[in-house]
Amino acid sequence: MKVSVTILTYNQVAFIGKTIESALNQVTDFEYEILVGDDCSTDGAREVILDYQKRFPDKVKAVLHPRNLGQNGLFNTIETLKLAKGKYIAPLDGDDYWTNPHKLQKQVDFMEAHPDFSACFHNALITYEDGAPSHEVNAPDQKKVISVSDLIGEEEIWFMATSAVLFKNGLMHYPDWFLKSTSGDIPRYVILAQQGPIGYIPETMSVYRKNRAGASYKDHYRDTRFLRNRIMMYRGINQETNREYDLPLRKNIARYYRMMLDARQFSRSYFRRAALALYYLYLRRPAMEEIREVCRDYIVPKWVVNVYSFFALLPHRFRGSL
Repeated sequence: MKVSVTILTYNQVAFIGKTIESALNQVTDFEYEILVGDDCSTDGAREVILDYQKRFPDKVKAVLHPRNLGQNGLFNTIETLKLAKGKYIAPLDGDDYWTNPHKLQKQVDFMEAHPDFSACFHNALITYEDGAPSHEVNAPDQKKVISVSDLIGEEEIWFMATSAVLFKNGLMHYPDWFLKSTSGDIPRYVILAQQGPIGYIPETMSVYRKNRAGASYKDHYRDTRFLRNRIMMYRGINQETNREYDLPLRKNIARYYRMMLDARQFSRSYFRRAALALYYLYLRRPAMEEIREVCRDYIVPKWVVNVYSFFALLPHRFRGSL
């Protein structure tokens, strides 16, 4: 078996049929299987998956969990990958689809020609449920060979759509911090890149749907639980890379602490937010202008600011009354 296509889905009955069809339509000179991992859908997606398994028993295998495994689909992914027999893994989210019937062949050919590479990816088209203009993930100047350093920065880095990646089976491992992360793609690519370069094929061969049933809509940047999970993940990546990228990762982590200052859970907690603001300043070491801004907005009590403003404006008011 050359390739295992792993389709991961949960409550995506409106999309799963087209996703499976795009995998079935691949033209290859090798064998491949399609594993459809369903995280206990309740919207009828399971019935669609079972229908495809019935019609294509030699190609489609339904992986149906008796309960939702949680963690934003991560455990569904891991359990489905355990069954993969292919030399390579081609992941596909249940609401995305491939647009080129030669996608698998092109990527396998690339990997066979570059045996030291851990993975490869191609461009993808992002489409939006709300009708916003579609656009491609990767720019024309996308770097052709990716290393770990290209995946780590002071901000979150993402330029590989799940539907665009093909990687060697057997390279992944799942440390404890990974198993707790709500993001699977970001740490996965870092771990893969540690095993070898990741190559880029400059062709658009899949569609990445942005819709309200997708995982990307569950990222809550004003929710401390999400933000703390991201902090935990990047600390795990720092540990995984033996702190080789400690400075940019510290700044990235600080960025999430900065977002946490506006989180819903801290809106009425002055002392907790002030302590968090001080910790952010310690981590980030920002310019003096931002230090003043953070101190004014989150550390100095509001009543002090109000009193200061009152007395600072008092001479102006007094002169205006004369």
